[in-house]
Amino acid sequence: MLEDKMTLQEQELKDMEQKLSATLPKIDEKIAEVTKALESLDLAARRSDADIGVRLQKNVEDLGQLRGQVETYLFRIGELEKNIKKVEENTDQMQGTDAAKASAARRKFDELAKPTNRTQYLALAETNLKEGDYLVSRLLYEDFIKKWPKDELAGEAHFGRGESLYADDKCREALAEYGKVIQDYPKTRSAPNAYLQSAECFSKLKMKDEARLALEELIKTYPKSDAAKTAKARLAAMDKSKKSASASKKVRK
Repeated sequence: MLEDKMTLQEQELKDMEQKLSATLPKIDEKIAEVTKALESLDLAARRSDADIGVRLQKNVEDLGQLRGQVETYLFRIGELEKNIKKVEENTDQMQGTDAAKASAARRKFDELAKPTNRTQYLALAETNLKEGDYLVSRLLYEDFIKKWPKDELAGEAHFGRGESLYADDKCREALAEYGKVIQDYPKTRSAPNAYLQSAECFSKLKMKDEARLALEELIKTYPKSDAAKTAKARLAAMDKSKKSASASKKVRK
């Protein structure tokens, strides 16, 4: 949103500057015309005073109008420059906040006493996730995957990373992690929940068909899991909502 607003204002500023550039030569031309007229007054003695007065008055009026346009353009350009600066400051502030959070998370991650035991290391990441330290937990999950990429718990680390992204409203990135669990670690403990969370992400992204497919695949692949029971309940709710919406349309007709 901020980028779109800035782009529009920058385009408007560019348009104003082009208009100003087009107007300034006209002013120079008009000034030259008035100067020439004044210098040649003695040569125009054969003309009546009224004639000369009308001509000068017209030039003065034209010059005043052009100056008025320039003042308007300059004012508008000044306002646009102020707005663009404000948007840039807001953007820098937002980016600065994110950078500060990332820096703080990195410091905390570096200072943590990290277990050498894989199960304990994963537990540390899960604790940070539950406590709401999503960035720190993500760094821990990423470090686990880097250290033990082929470990049987790597699937749990990918799922945990997906959960940290989901908690930060980064559904598209979370989907990639859930997909990794489903595809490469189908036997890991959280694989059924990876389907369930994928469906949740798809729903948030308004991708209803994909959400339904994820729930159906979950029930098909892990029929006895607790996640499958939840999936059945969600599918029933989706069907009920769909029927209700269909009935409402018929009533309106």
